[in-house]
Amino acid sequence: MTQHRGINLVHLQQEIFDFEAEHKDWLIIFHLPPYAPEINPQEGIWSLLKRSLADFAAADLTHLTRVIKRKLKKIQYRPHLITGCLPTTGLDLDGLINEPDIANSA
Repeated sequence: MTQHRGINLVHLQQEIFDFEAEHKDWLIIFHLPPYAPEINPQEGIWSLLKRSLADFAAADLTHLTRVIKRKLKKIQYRPHLITGCLPTTGLDLDGLINEPDIANSA
């Protein structure tokens, strides 16, 4: 049992299983591991960010924040980097990200 803001919370696993059984006509519960970077595309983005900060020494928190925002913005404007983080997750963003047509650019 855990305390949360003065309220005793009891582990509700059986109640969840009962609820799932009662509503199986419309409810599907997917049990995911508590930490699964292989199905989380943001882990790839953070990996890209950390690599770009490998030899960086911030003067203060403001400097660090400014550099991180700038590096994330650079990643944001390079859709191929973002889509490169998806294959291991099984996610697909076809039609959601418009990549520039490099072959027809002037």
